Amino acid sequence: MPSVALPSGETVPALGQGTWNMGESKAKLRDEVAALQLGIELGMTLIDTAEMYADGMAEQVVAAAIDGRRDDVFLVSKVLPQNASRAGTIAACERSLKRLRTDRIDLYLLHWRGGVPLHDTITAFNDLRRAGKIRFWGVSNFDTSDMDELERLSNATAVATNQVLYNLSRRGIEHDLMPWCRRHNLPIMAYSPIEQGRLLKNAALKAVAARHNATAAQVALAWLLRQSGIIAIPKASRPEHVRENHAALEIRLTRQDLAELDAAFPPPSGPQPLEML
Repeated sequence: MPSVALPSGETVPALGQGTWNMGESKAKLRDEVAALQLGIELGMTLIDTAEMYADGMAEQVVAAAIDGRRDDVFLVSKVLPQNASRAGTIAACERSLKRLRTDRIDLYLLHWRGGVPLHDTITAFNDLRRAGKIRFWGVSNFDTSDMDELERLSNATAVATNQVLYNLSRRGIEHDLMPWCRRHNLPIMAYSPIEQGRLLKNAALKAVAARHNATAAQVALAWLLRQSGIIAIPKASRPEHVRENHAALEIRLTRQDLAELDAAFPPPSGPQPLEML
């Protein structure tokens, strides 16, 4: 499994697992847990979740999947902006820990910017680190101007990642946010790496996939995974989908492949507002 280094030097898998939309149906619970467990066995041990997902039920799905093997996974969760005051962040983290049935979250993120001053949220993150309840903290859906503001804060020296929407059809971050993160040795965690399935009908993507005897989803993941400093977190609710995602690690895209994908999904020609889903 290829890995990505956090600013601390600790490494995490470049291909992890997302949980957005998990926990919304009791009928799917068994498959969702089995999918996450298979991913762990295949080395996709970074699992991303959030208090927002299914109002905390996704965290409970994760708890079931990691039961008895907490030390095998790198657990990521997020606090909602409306909960991100100093006291509110600490309380939200406590609730997530209870749902996850663990004593620590490896990486805790601010889900997106809200009305609470960043300094207050970061102060809470630092409090939680000192208490051993989180190991690292980071941000999500932060544009370049947000990262500049974060950098100016005296208490924000330990940011570990920025989780943003990034895939073939959402390449705006390549103009300025990605270069900013690379200058600061900050990995990017790419959510919705196949655009929630909307990418898969693209003719150029399907043509590249056919040459590799692969699926369009695998090529979309391989396009991300070939880049340094990128962590992809696709969601898979069924074991067969997990195996499909994992097999993307074997694909080596050629110059011709990349040229065709650039033609179909052009890189940005100038700055663009950060996109979110």
